[in-house]
Amino acid sequence: MGGPCVPSLPVMEALFSLSEEHQMIRDSAREYAERILKPNAARWDREETFPEEAVREAAASGFLGLTTDEEYGGAGLGNLHAAILLEEVNRWCASTGVTISVHNSLVCSPIQKWGTEDQKARWLPRLASGELLGAYCLTEPQSGSDAAAMKTVAKRTDGGWVLNGTKAWITSGTHAGLFVVYAITDPGGRKGRNVGCFLIPAGAPGLEIGKKEEKLGIRASSTTEILLQEVFVPDEDVLGDPGQGFKIALDTLDGGRIGIASQALGIHRACLEDSLKYAQEREQFGQPIFRFQAIAWKLADMATELEAARLLVHRAAWLRDQRARCTKECSMAKLFASQACNRAAQDAVQIHGGAGYTTEFEVERYYRDARITEIYEGATDIQRLVISRHLAQ
Repeated sequence: MGGPCVPSLPVMEALFSLSEEHQMIRDSAREYAERILKPNAARWDREETFPEEAVREAAASGFLGLTTDEEYGGAGLGNLHAAILLEEVNRWCASTGVTISVHNSLVCSPIQKWGTEDQKARWLPRLASGELLGAYCLTEPQSGSDAAAMKTVAKRTDGGWVLNGTKAWITSGTHAGLFVVYAITDPGGRKGRNVGCFLIPAGAPGLEIGKKEEKLGIRASSTTEILLQEVFVPDEDVLGDPGQGFKIALDTLDGGRIGIASQALGIHRACLEDSLKYAQEREQFGQPIFRFQAIAWKLADMATELEAARLLVHRAAWLRDQRARCTKECSMAKLFASQACNRAAQDAVQIHGGAGYTTEFEVERYYRDARITEIYEGATDIQRLVISRHLAQ
């Protein structure tokens, strides 16, 4: 039940010392982030511009097929590789980070795990190459944390299903080429066992992109409604069995939570690094403010919580790579990393003082971006609910 509680000693040693392969991914992602994201992230955020250049470069670097098997055009790497990559990306641009995370963990991953050979052959190479960007459509205007209460319905018809409904808060909605959509297949069936998962290409008749949300943070990430009006999906594009969708969604969210926890690591690290630099340069009362205990202790707490969060994230990623049950560990990583990230963002603005409240310094953007990490892929209280239920097993 729940898989191993803690990694073995060799694994713990691996977490403290990354393998050569993991280091190569980290270095490649860092080079990409500093070259493409660092000079542009603030402008993309200010203009609410989708980072098309960054996504193209990510595809060229193999980041959009990082965990996809090599036979389908991917790199064939694991969740730990993805966590390391996403920390580096989110260090400079959380909007690009969530785009890459959703594409890999919420779209490519379920197709690879639950898809037929035909589905994998048709969709994964195009997703891994960046020809198509993926979007995950579970949440609805009236069903967020209670995802099983969705209203989108799929009705059986000759050769497939017809979908009607509305999906909300869809990452990459305006730029996606493939939508993974969840819908009720049996309105009178048992809740949670009456949901199907459907693969719908952009441009399918009846599928429309709704309003684009204006957001507090991750403003360069496209977030939209998806409207489904008599959308026909052939049987060959149903992922898993017609009543298996909710099981697929929950399993997929374990990987998604690792992705968002990794995003929190990147934002947290940005807050720490920028605040440390500022505290060593900014002088008050004749000395750098780093010399004042109130500032130094904030930085000490930020650094300590970052290391603790990283270990939780890496443990969850490693367990998922071992195909162990790790729902509790994924929720723990997401809960702690997102909360620590928000504390770090608040302290970063405080350390910068009035300057931190202006767009001259990037900590104000980190502060805005950090907030979403406690909301999507399961809000903070949902993570506590998940963890507590597993403790009682």
